[in-house]
Amino acid sequence: MRFTSTPRGARLARRLVSHRLHEWGHSYNTTTNDTVTLIAAELAANAVRHGHVPGRDFHLRLTIDAGADAGSTTIRIEVTDTRTEQMPTLTAPAPDAEAGRGLLLVAALATRWGTTPRVAAPGKTVWAEISTPPDR
Repeated sequence: MRFTSTPRGARLARRLVSHRLHEWGHSYNTTTNDTVTLIAAELAANAVRHGHVPGRDFHLRLTIDAGADAGSTTIRIEVTDTRTEQMPTLTAPAPDAEAGRGLLLVAALATRWGTTPRVAAPGKTVWAEISTPPDR
């Protein structure tokens, strides 16, 4: 899905993720839904705050892959923006800083995360994966 690079677009992206996970069997208020929604919210907020280029939207892609081993699944969140020169980095903010902890949350909650260059256009994709057993 494509969203406007605004705080409203980031909120809509977060809501879409939660609804889609619910449709895929990861009900609202489950650990999986809450965790993936939080990661998507952080990545979307970063795309709006750090990846914004006037007139350009950001893209969010959510995929699920049911694994063959004991019913586990891998959920992947990808957020693509059009800014190439600002790559995300893990840095610890000052203890009294009011911002700068979002990517630390993503790293702590995700099974894996990283960045890849955007294919055929300027920009980057920041992605995170969660491997989880099915919610009971």
